[in-house]
Amino acid sequence: MHKWLKFSSFYMSELESIHSGYVCAPYSHTHESVELKESWTKSRNIEKLFFVTGTFSSESKPYFANFTNHYLLAKFKNNSKIFDDLSKYNQEKTSFVFNIQDDLFQREVKGTTNFVSIYYMEYGEDSNDLYEIANILLKRGSIETAGLGNMNTFCLTPPKFTFPYSDNIVVIEVTSEKSHQSVKKYCDQTRRDVTRKGFAMNNLLNLSILDQLK
Repeated sequence: MHKWLKFSSFYMSELESIHSGYVCAPYSHTHESVELKESWTKSRNIEKLFFVTGTFSSESKPYFANFTNHYLLAKFKNNSKIFDDLSKYNQEKTSFVFNIQDDLFQREVKGTTNFVSIYYMEYGEDSNDLYEIANILLKRGSIETAGLGNMNTFCLTPPKFTFPYSDNIVVIEVTSEKSHQSVKKYCDQTRRDVTRKGFAMNNLLNLSILDQLK
């Protein structure tokens, strides 16, 4: 089968830039997913590696028909190396790369990371808007990190529809000892806090951490 590789909303100038971020790759015990797990476990490019369940919003599902329920979630330093990894271990199910271009904030929060929530903005925001969004998120004490960036997808099968908001991605990392269901409600309230201020921020994907592998 010919490998098809998609860089969504990405220009060559962007490809030449190096960003940190998060990558979400299907884990289904196939040769590719097992080899990828072993590679990332040993890689210096990977800061953290988790086994997670992914829940897509009803609005985002039509764009990503080749989604699955279980993923490897890795926090990486250099996205160019991730592109190489996913090109080598491309799969039938879609992999997602969230490149962080602007760190809204990072801080220490007591506890362990157990949830990562991905959102998309319907409109690109200016620096004043981002400052206001960052302040809203800062008031939510369980959010350890928040960042703004873009998304790439990798898959052997091209999607039927192009996701139109790939350049306006928001990622938050939540630290909590509460259940995943409780943290999801917490994130839902966070999103409502942002939208009340007039910003169209919608949920794309929630990742519930089941186990830390690295």
